[in-house]
Amino acid sequence: MTTVYDVTAWSVPGNPTATPYNDIGLIINSIIADIKSQQTSQASKPGAVIYIPPGDYSLKTRVNVDISFLTIRGSGHGFTSLSIRYNSSTSGWHEVNPGGSRVRVENTDGNTEAFRVYRAGDPRLSAVVFENFCLDGVSFGSNQNSYVNGKTGILFDSANDSCRVERMGMVYLEHGLVVKDADALSVSGNFLAENGTCVKLVGSGQATKVTDNLIGAGHVGFSVYAENHWGLLVTGNNIFPRGQSMVHFKNCTRSSISANRLHGYYPGMVHFEGVCTENLVGANHFFRETEKFDPLKPYNNGRDDLFGLVHIEGGNNSVIGNHFSYDVPSGSVTPSGQTPTIILVASGNNNYLATNNTVSATAVHTVTLDSSTTGTKVLDCGSLAQFQPFQSSNSFRATP
Repeated sequence: MTTVYDVTAWSVPGNPTATPYNDIGLIINSIIADIKSQQTSQASKPGAVIYIPPGDYSLKTRVNVDISFLTIRGSGHGFTSLSIRYNSSTSGWHEVNPGGSRVRVENTDGNTEAFRVYRAGDPRLSAVVFENFCLDGVSFGSNQNSYVNGKTGILFDSANDSCRVERMGMVYLEHGLVVKDADALSVSGNFLAENGTCVKLVGSGQATKVTDNLIGAGHVGFSVYAENHWGLLVTGNNIFPRGQSMVHFKNCTRSSISANRLHGYYPGMVHFEGVCTENLVGANHFFRETEKFDPLKPYNNGRDDLFGLVHIEGGNNSVIGNHFSYDVPSGSVTPSGQTPTIILVASGNNNYLATNNTVSATAVHTVTLDSSTTGTKVLDCGSLAQFQPFQSSNSFRATP
């Protein structure tokens, strides 16, 4: 029984002209069909490894993954900045395209995803692994700074368990990774940048981790987005501009955002939307400045500086031990003449904010409490002058 496949050594039955260079999607789908034909016993379906050697491959046909225990692996995530390339003169560059095991997402089959992981029925798909190759969306069309081209790198489209996306590179995709209904998903060690949205966890999920990644979305989307998740761990990531939000929780509970470095050009770097409860934001470094790259200076995320670098909706959340570096000149603050907010508690009860440190040359409100909040505890997060409560239901202790 064959369990290890090399895409460059595979021939599609009945289609001798198909190669991984003109359509790696056809090749991988044919390999998956072969795996299924060989592994028919309900009691023994060990899965397989599909190997993508270093090289440039075109994907014109979506890959449909409908088996468990499948690893699709390359030898190099190959990331390189396409934004810098498209906005620069490259005549003297050593190379202009991503490298490693590079798959160009060029669907001509009417689908928008490079890989779709989907199976109906029980059990849910398990232990599907994408590892160490590059998904290159190639272009955003006539406006290379739009971050919109309709392309998705990997879509987990049905409930899944213990799947992994690790050491991948993704660039110039409207959506890099989208996962529905994840249980114990690992997204780790990836370089996901210059996508409209990098990581999007939708539907619901539990016990998932997004760790040790280099991530940076465009101005239209999210670096990390999660909805209806509990037990989600977002830690040890280096998240850089731009992103409508850098980490966005919607109706999430008992999850953690910890030990990340977040560098943003816009307010709302961490945003809790809806009913977010019992979450922790701890020991992160936030650095907020203005856009430095001339071609992208016309863009923003539509929020003003009263929105907060951290925006909390929901109750019983803890924001503890974070460092905020705020480096926006007073003349660049919006609305003009207003004092920017570092942490805004916009709604909810019994939130706890403690030992957060802010460094800023501009006057700021380190904590603002909306009039709809109650029972907020604010300890050692700034001076009384830096505290802006629009209600009296709070406990406050100034930083000594």
